[in-house]
Amino acid sequence: MHPYIPDPPDTPTPPEPDDPSSQYDGPSKSQRKRDATALQKMGEELVGLSKERLAKIDLSDNLRIAIRDAQRISAHGALKRQMQYIGKLMRDVDPTPIQAALDEVHGVSAAATARQHALERLRTRLIEDDAVIGEIARDFPGADLQHLRQLRRNTLREKEQNKPPRAFRELFRVLRELGNGEQENPAMDDADDGAAAE
Repeated sequence: MHPYIPDPPDTPTPPEPDDPSSQYDGPSKSQRKRDATALQKMGEELVGLSKERLAKIDLSDNLRIAIRDAQRISAHGALKRQMQYIGKLMRDVDPTPIQAALDEVHGVSAAATARQHALERLRTRLIEDDAVIGEIARDFPGADLQHLRQLRRNTLREKEQNKPPRAFRELFRVLRELGNGEQENPAMDDADDGAAAE
């Protein structure tokens, strides 16, 4: 039989199993309410998205159907009930990827910012050098090269004549549409290299 050796005085005694301080009851009622409100707000943002943007976000089937139904409802009372149902469904999903997708839609994510800057650099390179059209043709086989060349000429003319930059903006819009859905765009990578070399 081993002799009894007491714990050293500086070692804290672990709480007893029935000690209330040792039990975690989960988030407080107010925290649960804040979480539910945040999920409800996220659901409202999803309902406000276009069909195309919504299709790019990974959602469960029942949540996607509930959101589509909410988009069709016009009666205030019925819409409120549907939004509560969406909020309830949101409690069963991981909100992190949904929030990341919403951030990107709103243009606040680092990925969206980097993509925007890469497109701006690609536009600048195209305006400065017509040969960049060849890169765009290689990286985006469906691109309307004639339209891009016309926009480039119009942009240069606007610059020379100090006119409002309509073609300049339109050129960015066309490039952005080409870049939508592209995970890695070599033309944009080249733009990054060009920017680093400057």
